[in-house]
Amino acid sequence: MAVDKRGHILEHAITLFADKGFEGTSIRDLSKVAGVNVAMINYYFGSKEKLVEAIISDKALYMKDRIEEIEANPSLSELNKIDILIEDYVTRILSGVNFHKFLHKELMDIKREGIHASLTTLFSKNARNFAAIIDKGIEKKQFRKVDALLTVTSILGSITQVVSSKSMCNKLLLKQETNEPYTDEEFRERLINHIKQMIHAHLVVSDQP
Repeated sequence: MAVDKRGHILEHAITLFADKGFEGTSIRDLSKVAGVNVAMINYYFGSKEKLVEAIISDKALYMKDRIEEIEANPSLSELNKIDILIEDYVTRILSGVNFHKFLHKELMDIKREGIHASLTTLFSKNARNFAAIIDKGIEKKQFRKVDALLTVTSILGSITQVVSSKSMCNKLLLKQETNEPYTDEEFRERLINHIKQMIHAHLVVSDQP
């Protein structure tokens, strides 16, 4: 079976950027870890910044396809769709929490304009697609008239804030500092359920007078 060289390089690059950050990672480091020569990395990506942009694009494309797949499913209500996306976002962020922190840092720091532009453009597109599901629920009068984009921002912001500190996660779980919260199934379920409850209370039109 042929090896996907581009995907192979990206996989190792994600690990390095998550561990060492942008400045701490060199193309030579990546060449050594991935077992490929520098020329091959330059052939696929051209520069370290373009490599990060490619990672961002791949990750955003996965969620774009996932959102579109869920949105197009006629068997799901708008609330079901939102619940599934909450589960997906929590699971994906927790499974790659260090790289998510790296991306968040790049989003807050405009030093590297190309990376910053890629992040804001691609992730905002996904946020708008997610918000379109909320808008459809509003049109059907299943949801209150809320700001759909800020609601999506609240969902993603809640996940980011909670995972920003391992120490804080363990305090929320009442566990020792040695605990690894990001692989803790109890923590994942607790976070998913909390965000669902919060968003349901925010969106769902009550039957009560």
